[in-house]
Amino acid sequence: MIRAKPVPETVTVHVPFRLVKRGGRKEMQLPDGASSQRKIDNTLIKALARAFRWQRMLEAGEFTTISELAAHERIAASYLTRTMRLAQLAPDIVETILNGCQQVDLTLEALRKPLPSEWARQGSHLASLCRREDR
Repeated sequence: MIRAKPVPETVTVHVPFRLVKRGGRKEMQLPDGASSQRKIDNTLIKALARAFRWQRMLEAGEFTTISELAAHERIAASYLTRTMRLAQLAPDIVETILNGCQQVDLTLEALRKPLPSEWARQGSHLASLCRREDR
């Protein structure tokens, strides 16, 4: 009978990461430069879809005011207004979110805050917002 040789040492692997809360869930965040797969954020995508749908309903004349639309959707008008800001995002930011390539720390709450109306300034504004919230 042949016995297996005992392992002389234990090998420890160090993986640098940190846990962050996103939408009530904990998520692993890798350090800058680490490769990671795309992370589709269904919460952001759902909010984008709602924002564009609500905008389309208002533009089509189905509802004349935000208050009417909010009452129809059974949500607060302030929530609807904050979420509708997403319909004003620059197309490249929307595409980035839909492809799952957005910054890890880009949250729905950051997008619901007032943003510059100029598309060219939105990306840098969001980047600075995310850095401040990360602290």
